[in-house]
Amino acid sequence: MKKGIKHIPVEAIIWIAALIYLAFISPEEPHFTLCPLKNLNFHFCPGCGLGQSISLAFHGHFIASLKAHPLGIFAIMVLSFRVITLLKTQFITTNN
Repeated sequence: MKKGIKHIPVEAIIWIAALIYLAFISPEEPHFTLCPLKNLNFHFCPGCGLGQSISLAFHGHFIASLKAHPLGIFAIMVLSFRVITLLKTQFITTNN
């Protein structure tokens, strides 16, 4: 098991960490951001809207999620599929 954990692809770790972060933050409250548009006080940023949409979906606010960004729920599915594919590919090639 230790051998497998050491070989988890960095991309998978980044996506897992991002999804966990979005699942645990409160989408209604302001939070730390690296977004240059948000930091310059622009009120609309497609990337921030997507992150907020994902966070809202994780909290069960699906209508608000679709209003924040229509692709938020789709992004969760795509990122989840990507993580599963990365892990599956890594562990199939490692175990053979």
